[in-house]
Amino acid sequence: MDVSQVGTEMVMVDEIPFPPQVTVSKPLPLLGYGITDIEIHFLQIKFTAIGVYLDPEVVAHLQKWKGKTGAELAEDDDFFETLISAPVDKHLRVVVIKEIKGSQYGVQLESAVRDRLAADDKYEEEEEAALEQIVEFFQTKYFKKDSVITFTFPATSATVEIAFSTEGKEESKLKVENGNVVEMIQKWYLGGTRGVSPTTISNLATTLSAELSK
Repeated sequence: MDVSQVGTEMVMVDEIPFPPQVTVSKPLPLLGYGITDIEIHFLQIKFTAIGVYLDPEVVAHLQKWKGKTGAELAEDDDFFETLISAPVDKHLRVVVIKEIKGSQYGVQLESAVRDRLAADDKYEEEEEAALEQIVEFFQTKYFKKDSVITFTFPATSATVEIAFSTEGKEESKLKVENGNVVEMIQKWYLGGTRGVSPTTISNLATTLSAELSK
């Protein structure tokens, strides 16, 4: 995964530019990035590039891990559980590298979240309804290269605002208010060793290890 910093302007993640910070209720710096990919017959297929923006306050909730290396943190699921439950603003920016139908992404997200909910005995009618809403939202979308999906998790409530933008179309948004589903979406992207993107987890762990040692 090639990552280079272009001045202070953009962070390049696999040739895709990510802003070094985004403003939600306040500015959130980019603390981790990576890609989702698979290998088929020794050929790497890249699907998305991911940027993780977090309120730097998150470090105050992670003091227990001060002194740990990035490699140690990347293997420590308790660390990521604490990060996910920390009451700080979080924002995920996912940029499409390989074109797919939005419905394919929606189904991937749904099954990942449903499996996690079922494993924790939290999959009830309300969760099913919230997931159906997400699947429907993505059903009509087409993920052209460079389309952007964002997930904004505010510090103050167990909700997520999902937004989708692609060239030539107006941005569309969906708010999900089922706390269990919201938690598992965070776990899909930020869930340590079970996260969908090991490169993102490793990069985020390295950054947070450095922040904790300051």
